[in-house]
Amino acid sequence: MSISLCILGSGSSGNCSVVRTRDGAVMLVDAGLSPRQTGKRLDGTGVTLDDIRAICLTHVDWDHFSRGWVKQVARRGIVVFCGHDHRLQLLRNFGDEIEPHIRVISARKSFEPVRGISADAIDLRHDDAGSHGFVFSTGSAQLAYATDLGRVPARLIERFAGADLLAIESNYDPTMQLESSRPQFLKHRIMGGRGHLSNHEAFDAVRRIFDRGEKLHGRFPSHVVLLHRSRECNCPNLLRALFCTDARFAERVVLAEQHERTEWLSPRPRPAFRGEQLTLAWG
Repeated sequence: MSISLCILGSGSSGNCSVVRTRDGAVMLVDAGLSPRQTGKRLDGTGVTLDDIRAICLTHVDWDHFSRGWVKQVARRGIVVFCGHDHRLQLLRNFGDEIEPHIRVISARKSFEPVRGISADAIDLRHDDAGSHGFVFSTGSAQLAYATDLGRVPARLIERFAGADLLAIESNYDPTMQLESSRPQFLKHRIMGGRGHLSNHEAFDAVRRIFDRGEKLHGRFPSHVVLLHRSRECNCPNLLRALFCTDARFAERVVLAEQHERTEWLSPRPRPAFRGEQLTLAWG
């Protein structure tokens, strides 16, 4: 069973991605766009709000879980998967209305958010409560997804190697960040190891994932989606220039946007041997 990913929006104003299988199971990864905006972005994708059965939360900052989803979760019977500390945050913020719909996840045990998808969570450092990366598997395909991570743990490289689709944060350019008018405390939060990944940190992580995936599995991801790009402290041209320095990445990279969705991204048939031909186009 294959798996497909569509980024509906990615950035500081709201993060939301939709995942579906060939059998029609649908879930969200984060729900930082309002239900109304999510519905608009879904228009034309073949998926509607009525199809959503689960939400997997990386964490519960407002740009990853919009309060408008609380009533939708209850009304539609959507199951929300999140970490223990994130559950406590949701209960503090929204009370008992959402509690029956929450399922707690951990990095120690796989879970099944929707029929046909098995998921593993990876603990990541982000602010006080941390965040989670995910590997979603259908048996024949894997999607690796991580955003809002202050550091790249070895466990992430190990688990993401061999994924068919890779989505990872590339938030800021260090020079633009340092030269910005942002207050010093914010720069420290973002760059201090518990905030976000710089372009170069993301590039290094993707390089290590590709190296390990090639060595162990003889293949690369079909797409590399770069998430959560800062509008103030990053630039698409800088990202493209950096990632084009490795020929394995150049024709696989998709830049997620804040105000428009990507196309559906799916694994594509490819020869599983060293030195495979690059056949994909820029997203």
